[in-house]
Amino acid sequence: MVVKISRNEKGNPPGKLAEAELHFTEGILDGLKLIGFAIWERRNGSGRNVTFPARQYSVNGERRSFALLRPIVDSGAQERVRDMILQAYQDYEEQAATAD
Repeated sequence: MVVKISRNEKGNPPGKLAEAELHFTEGILDGLKLIGFAIWERRNGSGRNVTFPARQYSVNGERRSFALLRPIVDSGAQERVRDMILQAYQDYEEQAATAD
């Protein structure tokens, strides 16, 4: 699997640093990608967060979201994906800094 980073050049919405996609390179998912991840600067400025693909819906006028990628049993699985995306973004930033 490869993580593809697309920097948020517009700066809108505020705090959104980039989008990420997971490109599958082996197995039955080879040739497919999973989109909808976003990398955000935390509001209090202490690090970064990754949001996962989700579908929004309304209940009594209140907006909610339903996560599309969820753990079956091991809740640590999401953390591993989050860490992998954050590492890919850090690598992307380092490569961009050396290219300048």
